[in-house]
Amino acid sequence: MEKTYRSWLDGGFRSAQREYTEATPLLKPNGELNAAGWAREGLFVYDRARVRHPLRRKEWDFYQISDGKRMVQISFANISLGGYASAVIVDLQSGETLCSRMAPFLGGKDKYILPARGDTPGTVRMEVGHSVFETVTTEKKRTLRFAMGDVICDFEMDIPEGLENITTVLPFAGKSDRYFMTTKQNCMPCRGSFRQGDKQWSFSDADTFCVLDWGRVCTPYSLVWYWGNGSGWVDGPDGRKHLFGFEITWGIGDESNATETCLFYDGKAHKIGPVDVKTFPKPDGYEKPWEFVSQDGRFQLTMDPFRDHHSDLNIYFMRMHSHQVHGLWNGSVTLDDGTVLQIRDFYAFCEYVENRW
Repeated sequence: MEKTYRSWLDGGFRSAQREYTEATPLLKPNGELNAAGWAREGLFVYDRARVRHPLRRKEWDFYQISDGKRMVQISFANISLGGYASAVIVDLQSGETLCSRMAPFLGGKDKYILPARGDTPGTVRMEVGHSVFETVTTEKKRTLRFAMGDVICDFEMDIPEGLENITTVLPFAGKSDRYFMTTKQNCMPCRGSFRQGDKQWSFSDADTFCVLDWGRVCTPYSLVWYWGNGSGWVDGPDGRKHLFGFEITWGIGDESNATETCLFYDGKAHKIGPVDVKTFPKPDGYEKPWEFVSQDGRFQLTMDPFRDHHSDLNIYFMRMHSHQVHGLWNGSVTLDDGTVLQIRDFYAFCEYVENRW
């Protein structure tokens, strides 16, 4: 599969960046898409019963936690034909997978129902086989737990007051009942541990952050995308440290109504336009510098990679092929009011993915 998405670098594409500020049904009663754009919170009301093609419906809660040296991924996914609860920890310096556990299941279409919104208080608890996946969200904190056999993961993340996210709905041209809806919740300082038997890896909220990737989608069979994300502390123009993050995803669906590209500064979302990389990394450029450019000039960063976390799951008619590249980012970004932030040796990642599922 080659680069098949429509890029503004290739064809002059420009996005309208339509923002929703009130709750809006995602789907019409007949299953056709009712909304397309972005919001600062999960305003798109999701009714899974309206999905016209339930076997194409995919739902997931995915958490990625990292301090720049180790990375933890904990997730629960229901992709209708089946799904899984999983936890993995990776040493980003050596590339070694330190521990991995997965509990798969079949026939997930009408069981293991995840909540219709990812950024509001509530509890999710799923038991698959001998595993437990659980999250408890309040106004100020979110706890995350995964347990399976000798593995126990316990994490707690702070939700700063007034924290905004980016929630987007992307349609697919010529397919009125297909869509890609996600929420990316950045800038959550995180602490906790990943234990396997008598081994334990601990994380401190002084340098560890969690991003929530919450997805409710109904997509075509083949997809290609980029996903870049990071959170941390940066020096502001006032000489103080400020909580900063960014979310850049592109290549999925029709982006003429909005792109999943955003800056976060002191908890507030600053919407930016389309983003791309100057040089397509496939097939052998993943560990070379990635130079990012945005159509509006507000995202000018270069990532110097130190680890390509490559995975390739290929089962019959399904393939999930990913190069998630971790590195240090340098350059500048511009906030809504014109303030320019200088970014220096900021840890973050960007991945290139080709999926058939």
